[in-house]
Amino acid sequence: MKEAAEKVWEKCLDFIKDNIEEQQFNMWFAPIIPESLEDNKLKIKVPSRLHYEWLEETYISLLKSALNFSLGQNSRLVYVIGKDANRQQLPSTNRPELAKQSVTLATETKDPELKNPFVIPGIREITIDPQLNLQLNFDNFVEGNSNRLARSAGIAVANKPGGTAFNPLFIFGGVGLGKTHLAHAIGVDIKEKHPKKKVLYVSAEKFTQQFISASTAKDNKNNLNDFIHFYQLIDVLIVDDIQFLSGKVKTQDAFFHIFNHLHQTGKQVILTSDKAPVDLFDIEQRLLSRFKWGLSAELQLPDYETRYEILKNKFYNDGAEIDEDIIAYLAENIRTNIRELEGVSNSLIAQAAFNRKEYSIELAQSIIEKSVKNNRHDLTIDHIQQIIADYFSLDIESLHSKTRKRNVVQARQLAMFFSKKYTKSSLSTIGSQIGQRDHATVLHACKTVENLIETDREFKKYVSDLETKFSD
Repeated sequence: MKEAAEKVWEKCLDFIKDNIEEQQFNMWFAPIIPESLEDNKLKIKVPSRLHYEWLEETYISLLKSALNFSLGQNSRLVYVIGKDANRQQLPSTNRPELAKQSVTLATETKDPELKNPFVIPGIREITIDPQLNLQLNFDNFVEGNSNRLARSAGIAVANKPGGTAFNPLFIFGGVGLGKTHLAHAIGVDIKEKHPKKKVLYVSAEKFTQQFISASTAKDNKNNLNDFIHFYQLIDVLIVDDIQFLSGKVKTQDAFFHIFNHLHQTGKQVILTSDKAPVDLFDIEQRLLSRFKWGLSAELQLPDYETRYEILKNKFYNDGAEIDEDIIAYLAENIRTNIRELEGVSNSLIAQAAFNRKEYSIELAQSIIEKSVKNNRHDLTIDHIQQIIADYFSLDIESLHSKTRKRNVVQARQLAMFFSKKYTKSSLSTIGSQIGQRDHATVLHACKTVENLIETDREFKKYVSDLETKFSD
């Protein structure tokens, strides 16, 4: 029975490999273990409920096709969650008659209208304004390889707020990559699908200001209790730039109690940050551990295809008719972040309108040279790797290889060191783009480089030479 299951699952994996990218395959399908096969029912073991829900949300059609291909039309799939095969078994929704069992929403209670226990700046006294920007929605959030995981998780949360394993949903990434846009988009979608849900978007800075006001009021005890109680009544709490709480011990303590209550009562928490939880500093360990309870999804620098689609979508929404070759030129030459893309596209439209010029590559080039080219922060991990590979007369494949040759190892460590120094990418992102290394490897590389700068004169010259190239 076990052997038959393994053969069928191997056939399923062959089918799945042909229809999915390698990174997604390794993340979501490689860890699955076939358990048994009986009466055309294949039982598979997945690592966690989060894993199960993600497969059901994202890959249900692919799983159904793979199973039909391997076992036939009447095949069934059953999940076993966790290490113990006797633990919870869940049906797959690839059978219509079972679909409702997996996607049934919890019944909403009819709460009385929520009133603010005290005046919070930016929120009306009687009803809660969710503080959402309706213009920042999923329709204009362009999907690409750099954001697919985070966007898909956001849609899953919007469908079932508080009802998935993605709680909290922790979205992180560098400046200008769309964290705030995605946070608003999730909130907007939730309000459309679940209008009775009490949704609130707030920046961590605004949350801190409100906490200080409550703490320093004349009757600070009652005001502080009201502050915490108010936030505990929210159904979906979205906190932007949570890293702003770093070092603010009392504010963190208040947020800890709010978070605990919301999570324990099945409410949804969505957080954004410029760093992954593991890279945050001066945040209490008990909070950091809770940030890791759900799903951490990274927004990375957009690739060429995504940059092109973002520009194309923006020009269309702005009513500007731009030739494809101009869009392609912009997408090729602006590799920093989405905010930079939008800034240059706005400048292009404005320059053409105010100066009565035609849209052209020459006009686009002049704008890029003024606003992008001379900015050191334009350096990307790919660009840094290429400069270092050229300097050491290596190719990128060697830099990514597992060889332990001294010159290659040092070049690789330098690539990690400068990527950390000159980009906003997390350590895990840097490692994944430099030979699929992990967070700890990047951290070790950075410390090694710092030590060698102090002890090795030749190595210090390498660093000096490369610094000059990066500033050119």
